Formats: sequence, C-alpha cells, structure tokens
Amino acid sequence: MVTIDANPASGTRDYLPAEVTRREEAFATIRRVFRSHGFDPLDTPAFERLEVLTGKYGEEGDQLIFKILRRGDHEASGQADLALRYDLTVPLARVAARYGSQLPMPFKRYQIAPVWRADRPGKGRFREFYQCDLDVVGSTSPVADASTIAAVVDALAALGLDGCTVQMNHRQALSAMVHAYGIPKEQESDALIALDKLAKIGTDGVAKELSQRGISAAAIEPLMADVGELTASSLSRDMGADTSLVGRIAETEQGRAALADIETVRHLVGDQATSQLVYSPVLARGLAYYTGVVFEVVHDALDVTIAAGGRYDGLIGMFQQEDVPATGGSLGLERILLLLEEQQDAEVAGPDVVVTIVDDELASAAVAIAERLRTGGLTTDLYAGTGRLGKQLKYADRRAATAAIIVGRGEIEAGTVTVKHLATGDQTTVDASEVVNHVSRLKKDAS
Repeated sequence: MVTIDANPASGTRDYLPAEVTRREEAFATIRRVFRSHGFDPLDTPAFERLEVLTGKYGEEGDQLIFKILRRGDHEASGQADLALRYDLTVPLARVAARYGSQLPMPFKRYQIAPVWRADRPGKGRFREFYQCDLDVVGSTSPVADASTIAAVVDALAALGLDGCTVQMNHRQALSAMVHAYGIPKEQESDALIALDKLAKIGTDGVAKELSQRGISAAAIEPLMADVGELTASSLSRDMGADTSLVGRIAETEQGRAALADIETVRHLVGDQATSQLVYSPVLARGLAYYTGVVFEVVHDALDVTIAAGGRYDGLIGMFQQEDVPATGGSLGLERILLLLEEQQDAEVAGPDVVVTIVDDELASAAVAIAERLRTGGLTTDLYAGTGRLGKQLKYADRRAATAAIIVGRGEIEAGTVTVKHLATGDQTTVDASEVVNHVSRLKKDAS
C-alpha cells in the first residue's frame, strides 16, 4: 500500500485549534475597530479572470500570480484564463468599477481573506496567507489617506501592538527624486524597484541592481552618495531634515507639492493616533499602482513591516472610462499573529462544560442536559466518543473545560446531575434545574 504524504502543500499551513482561536479573536478585534471608523465589509471571489490581475503589480508581482489552466477541451493547450487573487486591492478596483453607481461615495470598505502568491517558500513566507485591507474609494482628500492610516494604527493598538512607527513617503516625491539625479522617465520604475530594497540589500546592493537595470553610473553615484547620508538609524527623517536628498526633491514644484501632501497627512493622522509618524524619503512600496502618499508601519519587536498602503488613483480607471481616486492600507496579518503568539498564552479556551455519557441507553438524557446548558449560555461539548467514564473525564480535562457533567441512572431517577469541578477534582450533586447556575458560578470563580 502506497502511503500519501500527509504534509500540507509547500508554502501552506494547517491551523490547529489554538492557532484558529487566536486568529479568529484577532480578526474580530480588527473588524470591530474598522467598523468603528466607518468601514463596511466586502467579499470577493478567490479567483479572478487573468486579465483582471495581470499588469497591475509590476514585473516582479506579475511573475508571482498563481494561474489556473483552462479546462475541458482547452486543457492540453497549457494556457490559463483564470488566476487566484494576488491581493485584495485589484479585486476592489474591479468591484468599484462594476458597482460604482450602487455604492455610496466615498466608499469605505474592509476585507479579511486569503490571497495566493507563487513565491519561493521560506521562513516566514507562504504561498497562501491572509490579508486584511481597508480602503476609501472616491475621494482625493488627504482626510481619506489619514483616515486609513489612523484606522490601521488603532487596529494594531487594539491588538496590543501600540507604539508602532508609521513611515511615510509620496510616489511623486520619489519621481522628483530620481529625475533630479538624471534618471529618465522610462527608467523610473526600474529605479524605484531597486530603491525599495534599500533596507534589505543596502546601498551597495541597490547600486548594483540599478546598474544591472541599465541606469547610468553618472546617476547612480550621486544618488547613492546622498542616500548614504541616511544611516541605518536615521532612514526616517523629519520633513525639515537638511539632507542633500530632501533638497533635491524640493527643487521642483512636483517635489514640493508631494512633500506638502505628506506633511498634511501626517498632521491629520497625528490628531487621531498616538503612533510615531516619520518621513522616509526612500520608502517606495513595490507595487506599480501607487500614485500618491505611501506608508509602512514597523514595530520594535519585529524587524519587518506589519502594515502598509498608499494612494492609487489610477487603478480603478483600468476597468472603466474614467479614473476614480482611491487610497488604502493592509495589515500584515501573518507577521502580526506571529508577534501576538509570542506575547500571549497559546492555550485554547476550552468549552465551559463536557457532558459525559455513562451508558448508551442514557444518551438521550445526556443530550437533554447538554441542551439545557447551551440554552443557559454555556459552551457545551457532548462527549461523542466511546469508553469508560475515566476516559471521558480525561478528555474533559484535556479540553480545558471548567466542569464535567455525569448523568447516571441514579441521577436520572433523582432528577439530579453530578458536577465534577476539573480544577479541584471536587464533585457535587445538584438538581438538574440548577446545573446552569452551578456551572456558571464555577466558571466565574475560575476567571
């Protein structure tokens, strides 16, 4: 007999009860905060038509789209017509184009759902993972950008991750910067892709990649020299920082307007959130669709980004005749949950009570007691296995229940039940009509 490998597919994970519980609690907290900021829930299909996704993420992103081969008679062609969603933003753009007349404008939405990337699996990197997005569609106001960032920061604080740093930049400031160093418009995207890797590969690595992308040494050398002024401890600078890099950006009207936008959003967010807000002149954000303010959120306990986003005013226009302004953000749920796991007890809160079944002939009585407990507001696990009472009590203890209920023939005849308090081992016989109150008191005393 051939044994099938029981491991999940590479780049995916199974979530056991403790992990699922922790995730669901985090999701509930995030939803509550987003709703308090006026964002409504939205859901979209797990897969989209291939043309919906391609051409939206830049050259590197497009290579990571999980394509779905054509089916039926077309299967042998090896061609794809569908793809698993790469993120939640492009599907939102499609929805906004399709249902725009039915939506209130500005339209504020959030979505928590899995996405898929054909990435190389590694530590902390997965091919299937959850994203948590919120966006404002239909507004050019900096209030929309600030509202998004404030909701992100509040959600992180509600999860216990306050004290974050929000790094901010502007795609037009980046554009002004690369042009100031003599990089032509047609190479702007190449330059930004390389600059976005500065924190990972350093100035030497960025310079090498810029050269590999065909950017001239005459542009690379002064750019890297000025970027080098921003040491590892001061990548994020105040708006008034006297650096050659910021000075170059401010030489053009485009650059000055972008810097003013950043300062406006920083001021508006500062009135709503307690996180530190800083200007990071080389923050690029890799996705090609960003057009305005962009941001990343970092936490001292993790040397990675835990939330990010920005303005993308041209994306929805790819699906209709006219552009619709939009801005949004995304929480890095997997990294956040990893951080929470390190801070919190990983134990699953078990049911309040486990009802045992001493004899199959008494099962109906046990079912009735279980229903009485549930109706009384207690989470109740009716034992569904087989075995003696001792085995069932061990099961209840392993489930971390507060109490186990024993319903024997004597109890049925007397109209009572036996309640075993699992933390102490004490057993008490109580009237069946009082079992809810008795277990509720045990639960309250244990909390």
